[in-house]
Amino acid sequence: MSPHDIIKRPLITEKGTIQKEANNQLTFEVDRGANKVEIRRAVEKIFNVRVLDVRTMQMKGKTKRFGRTMGRRRNWKKAMVTLAKGEHVEFFEGV
Repeated sequence: MSPHDIIKRPLITEKGTIQKEANNQLTFEVDRGANKVEIRRAVEKIFNVRVLDVRTMQMKGKTKRFGRTMGRRRNWKKAMVTLAKGEHVEFFEGV
């Protein structure tokens, strides 16, 4: 898999922004079959940074109601990546 297939999108949330400023951690939605080593290599290659640690978790899709019928969102995988001191990634510059 290419690095862009492994890293699907960054998760920009209030909690993620706080972690980015306090602990230099980034949060991504990643491919469900990717392991920590593949995620580390993909982040290092795409963003040209040094990664210290990768933590992953499987997120269960929520059950949602669509009118009378019950539906379900898909399951997905989240990765929290800790960058080395002095490294940073800017997703939205000047917004």
